[in-house]
Order: sequence, then C-alpha cells, then structure tokens
Amino acid sequence: MDFKHQSLTRENHIDLYRSLLKPRLIEEKMLILLRQGKISKWFSGIGQEAIAIGVTKALNKEEYILPMHRNLGVFTERGIPLYRLFSQFQGKSNGFTKGRDRSFHFGTQEYKIIGMISHLGPQLGVADGIALAHKLKNEKAVTAVFTGEGGTSEGDFHEALNIASVWQLPVLFCVENNGYGLSTPVSEQFNCEHIADKGKGYGMESHIIEGNNIVEVFTKMKEIVEEVRENPRPVLIEFKTFRMRGHEEASGTKYVPEELMDYWAKQDPVENYEQFLLDSDFITKDEVSKFKSDIKSEINEHLKRTNKEPSIEPDEKLELEDVYQQFTLDEHPKPSRKTEMRFIDAISKGLEQSMEKYKTMVIMGQDIAEYGGVFKITDGFVEKFGKDRVRNTPICESAIVSAAMGLSIQDIKSIVEMQFSDFVTSGFNPIANYLAKVHYRWGQKADVVIRMPCGGGVGAGPFHSQTNEAWFTKIPGLKVVYPSSPQDAKGLLAAAIEDPNPVLFFEHKALYRTIREDVYEDYFSIEIGKANLLKEGNDITVITFGAAVHWALEVLERCPEISAEVLDLRSLSPLDEAAIFNSVKKTGKVIILQEDSLFGGIASDISALISEHCFEYLDAPIKRVASLSTPIPFAKELEDQYLAKLKFENELKILNNY
Repeated sequence: MDFKHQSLTRENHIDLYRSLLKPRLIEEKMLILLRQGKISKWFSGIGQEAIAIGVTKALNKEEYILPMHRNLGVFTERGIPLYRLFSQFQGKSNGFTKGRDRSFHFGTQEYKIIGMISHLGPQLGVADGIALAHKLKNEKAVTAVFTGEGGTSEGDFHEALNIASVWQLPVLFCVENNGYGLSTPVSEQFNCEHIADKGKGYGMESHIIEGNNIVEVFTKMKEIVEEVRENPRPVLIEFKTFRMRGHEEASGTKYVPEELMDYWAKQDPVENYEQFLLDSDFITKDEVSKFKSDIKSEINEHLKRTNKEPSIEPDEKLELEDVYQQFTLDEHPKPSRKTEMRFIDAISKGLEQSMEKYKTMVIMGQDIAEYGGVFKITDGFVEKFGKDRVRNTPICESAIVSAAMGLSIQDIKSIVEMQFSDFVTSGFNPIANYLAKVHYRWGQKADVVIRMPCGGGVGAGPFHSQTNEAWFTKIPGLKVVYPSSPQDAKGLLAAAIEDPNPVLFFEHKALYRTIREDVYEDYFSIEIGKANLLKEGNDITVITFGAAVHWALEVLERCPEISAEVLDLRSLSPLDEAAIFNSVKKTGKVIILQEDSLFGGIASDISALISEHCFEYLDAPIKRVASLSTPIPFAKELEDQYLAKLKFENELKILNNY
C-alpha cells in the first residue's frame, strides 16, 4: 500500500495512526469480554477500521454520519466517552438506549451520529432526509451514510440513490464491500464487477477507494466532501475491503477460502500503516508502545467505571412513558366563524393552515405538486409554498418515509401522502421499525404525519380500497387517527401535525366529496385520543369510526324505536377506553361496527377490553359487525355485498331484541 501523500505532515500521519489504533484495541478487548460473557454480541470491524476513521475525519463535527455494525471508529473519532459506549454494549442505563437496544443500534444528536437498525436499508433514506434539510436551510454540509455490499441488494438502496440523484442531495453513500453478506459472497449478491458501477444508472458520480489504506480513504474523502459542500450532489463510494472475522462472532469464517483470508491478512490497515510510519521514521517503536499503552489504559479505566454501574432496574411506568415523546396540545383561541366545507376541503384547508403555521414543514408524495394530488387536496400549494416544500416524489414509499424521518432528525416537520393507503405496504418497514421505535430506543422524535386515503364504496377494487388501520394499531409508538366528519378532520389533522410523534392519518375516500358540515374557518385543533359521543341513547352502544359512522347514523334514522348511543372513536391509538366503558356501562349492550374484515380488526380488541372491564354490566353478548373476509372486489354488486354496511341494520335489530 502506498501511504505517501504530499498534503500530509508527520503530525497528520501520527494523528491518523492513533485514531486507527484506538478502535482496533477496543475491539480486541471486546472480544475478550464477549468470551467472558460480559457483553452479549459483537460485530467485528477488524480489518475495516480505515474506512470509518477516514470518512469521519473528512467530515466536520456538525455533519451527520450514519454508521453500521463495523464502524466503531465513527464513534471513537467523534469523541464519545468510552464508558458510555461500554455501558451501551453492556445494556446499562448510562448507555444511549437505556438497555433497550444493543451495540450500535442508537443515535446521538450530541455527536451527530444516527445509528442503524437491523433492517439496514431505511438509514439510506434517512440520510436523504437529513441532507434535504441541509439543502432547505441553505447549509453547506454533507451527510455520510454507510451500508455493506449486502445492503445494496435491498430496494431501499435503489430508492434512496434515486431520490438523492433526482433532488441532488449532498449525500455520500459509503458502501463497505467486504466480500460477504454474512456467508453469502458478492458473486451471489449482484452480477456486476463493481458496486460503484451502479451509480451510472442514477446519473450519479461514483468512486472506488482502497478501503484498507487510511491515507487514500482520508485524502480522497476530504476532497470529495469539500467539493460536495460547494456543489451539492450525491456521490456513491465503494470501499474495497474484507471482513476478517465472522458477521458476528458466533458465525465464524469457515465458509471463506483459506487463501482469501491469507491474502487479506497481509492487507491489514493497522499493521501496514504502522510499518510505513516506522520505515519513514515518523514514529519509533517506543512511541508505538506508548500509544498502545495509553489507549489500553484509557479502555481499562473506562471499563472500570462501567463495571461499577448497577444493572438496569425495570420500571414499567418508565418503559410505557418512553414509547412516545410526551406532548401537550397547545391551547388555541377557539374560532367562532364557521363555513360549510366538504370533508376534502376541510383537509386541504387544514394542511394549508399548518403549512402557514410551520414555516419549514414539507409535504411529500406522488403527484402532489403541480397536479395537486390524485384527489386535488394540495391543488394550488406549489404556487403558495413553493416546490421546495411541496415535493413530488418518485414512486418509492419506503425511502420517502425514511426521508421524512431524516427531516425530523433535523427538526423539520413533514407530511407524507400515500396516494392510496394500500400502497403503504411498500413503505411498511420504516414505519413499523424506524418511526415507531425510535423514541423508545434512543429518545429521538419522529415528527411525521402519514396521510392515508382509504376505504371502499367507490368501486376502486382490491388495490385501492383497503381500510388497513389495524396493521398500525398493533405497533407501539404509532398514533392512528381516523376522522368521520369535516370538522374532526380539520381539527385532528392540525393536532396530528402538532404532535411530535408519528401519526397515521386515515381519510376515507368515500367521504371526500359526499359529507359536508359547518367547520371553523380559522386554525384549531382537536385532542387526539378523545372519542366523540354523536348521539345519546339508553339501550345500545354503537362503537364505530370513519365512514361506518354515517352507516350507523343512517340506520338509526330508519329505526327510531332503537335508543342507541353512537360513539365515534376518531382516534384508534390512543383509544378512548374511558368513553367506551362509560357508554357500555350505561346501555348494557354494545355493537362494534368496522369497515375492515372481521378477524384481527380493532373491533376484536375493543370487544376484549369491554369483556374484561365491563362484563358485569352486559345484558347481551358483544356484537361485532365487519366486512367479508375477502379482498375488496371491484363490481358494485360484489362490493355492496362485501361491505359491512348492508349487514349492520339486521345485526342491530337482533341485538336490540336480545
């Protein structure tokens, strides 16, 4: 390896060497602790240290970096105290995740490091969002994100590169090509000679860097970083390197040919650089010994501090509280003037007023800019707020949700419009595994609202008609809102946007242009988690939400002999259990109506809650009414048969006569 470079002084070389040495010596200690059972798992980066150190040194301290398993050097180079890292590795409260996650699955705003999740791909889109925030703020800054050669096989990799290229975001996509994705060799991961070649497909500049050469990594990255700060654009960088130990220690390396291990052992980044410094008379053997002794002393000193920390004492109250960021809705002066609005107009007006309230907030989605969205909810928004804030996206739900997470990391609110709620399946991973868990894991808010046009009754067929709220009510960390009226839609949307937690906001398409009522003209909000008692009665409680609210009210108009209360849930997570229990205790009979198919729907959980808490008040079995357990058909006759709407009246009468 050629370590000579005219721009580096002796002091520069020594600084690089000390930085390179530190993660190597920490790793050697961690492997001992692993064998002693003092840490539970370890993903070794031995042989790859030059990449993490070189990239991190090329960035400014205020620029974000998103590392992976084998990038210990990122954390040491950013100056995180070792005792905090050791606490993290041991699952102690002084770590970054309070024992809730392990190794490098954490982030820290203090050190501008955003750690990975095990699903790998979403962090690439998160980097897009962070870089987009820099661009919106006119900041000359870059974001560096790591992945491995295996991660480039994921769809998120392609989505993130495409978005970064289309939007010309200052992201450095750093791919550590270490030969194997766990045990799968690169020849079985992709059919091209170099990962860097993939940049061509996205019109993206790319480079190949010898990843075991600290001088090459640092000097080339420094050059790239300085250029990207001045001329923002994404760059794909492939680092050729090798993993000398198992994917994690338990998996070993028996699948690697011996001659390959021998070859790469000779390319060791620490040993080769050390020998160069000795041969160049930049350092002496005594200085090498002193450097190693000092680092080992620091490691042992910090380990002693960590070892004295007590183990975490479980606190159920704290665990539940940390799922969401604590939030109190602002008190707004209550508007007085109302005007008639359709459901769709109330949502559009609510979005517009929130965009005015939050001057940096961004809306992202397919066809939402000049076209105004397929439902025309954002029609005219580009003219009022500009294309920076009203952003058409490629068809890539996963990376856009991840980018919204990146904006939140930079303290920018965002709204993602799923063109249809059915399409959320393509973005499910970052919603369920990133947005929902990030505050619980390391205290980072996910200030994102995902709008979900949903529901049947409009002849849209199996791919545009689902009402899939139950998928998300199961996931701790998400809030799920489902209004049934224009007034509620406007007020709850404002509250969802104010809330720093991730909110899935369901909008029933069949209500968009069919429901009208008087709505407050000025900005206002309605607290999430509070049901609305629409109609009082004595004999039966009808619990429902969304379009089904109107089905229930229509039936009760035709059946004046039935004295029923109608409780519109409005919010499904959090759920207003008190309102449910109070009504059921009053009437003694309850029917739960949902548009979704029956099994696994939210009606089942509400039924269980009532059974557990109100059993002695019941005068009849709890009744659930739902749609057929089939995909939603297209033909009107079949859709009418599918929907729970036609079944409700008969079931209500049976319960009333029980």
